[in-house]
Amino acid sequence: MKTRKLGLGGPEVSAVGLGCMGMSAFYGAADEAQSIAVIHRALDLGVTLFDTAEMYGPHTNEVLLGKALKGRRNEAFIATKFGINRQPDGSAVTDGSPANVRRAVEGS
Repeated sequence: MKTRKLGLGGPEVSAVGLGCMGMSAFYGAADEAQSIAVIHRALDLGVTLFDTAEMYGPHTNEVLLGKALKGRRNEAFIATKFGINRQPDGSAVTDGSPANVRRAVEGS
């Protein structure tokens, strides 16, 4: 697997990452066992970059990644996003306030 360095002194990650959104949001019922199997296979193939977001749940996708990476955490780099929060009616609210940053990081 080819790799890329993030920034001047940042970590090296796989050039191909795995977006995990569909494993817990937006595309119908989730299958945790299948999702974990996909994450494990990605790791086995050399994928080290996993993309998630607070709004995929909220935090449901991050919890899934935590379960899948148990015992293999040193093999992965997780990129998680925040600032767009789904509302009960399905709409989204953007919030980049310092208070929301703290809340999102603590939740992650």
